[in-house]
Amino acid sequence: MVKQLSIFVQNKSGKLASSVSVLRDNGVDIRALTIADTPDFGILRLLVDDAAKAEKILLESGLLVQSTDVVVVAVRDERGGLAALLEPMAEAGVNIEYMYSLIGRSTSDAYMVFRVTDTAAFLAMLEEKGLRHVTPAELGLK
Repeated sequence: MVKQLSIFVQNKSGKLASSVSVLRDNGVDIRALTIADTPDFGILRLLVDDAAKAEKILLESGLLVQSTDVVVVAVRDERGGLAALLEPMAEAGVNIEYMYSLIGRSTSDAYMVFRVTDTAAFLAMLEEKGLRHVTPAELGLK
């Protein structure tokens, strides 16, 4: 499991920049991100090299932050690689809340980040199908 930070960012010019700048200024490396927005706010989801440090910094900066466990899965970086993962998930009844990609460093695999409704069932399905979830250490995360 990997710790993901979700930051609630007001949908106004400069708010996103200030949210990530505070991490940069404190030596935190962003490894993956996605943002979903509404007219009033966005949810910035991040994987960073040190989630505990980043969460503390963001909270001290007055931002609303939530830590969530997600599963990162190695996917063969070829045509049909993602389908080869999603099809057994569907067969196992694993419901995806959201997902996004992560580019690995020095690897031939692509990585997909998943938040699912039943993590235990998802991990069991991965093991049964011979698919690999990725550890925080493999991604250079604490």
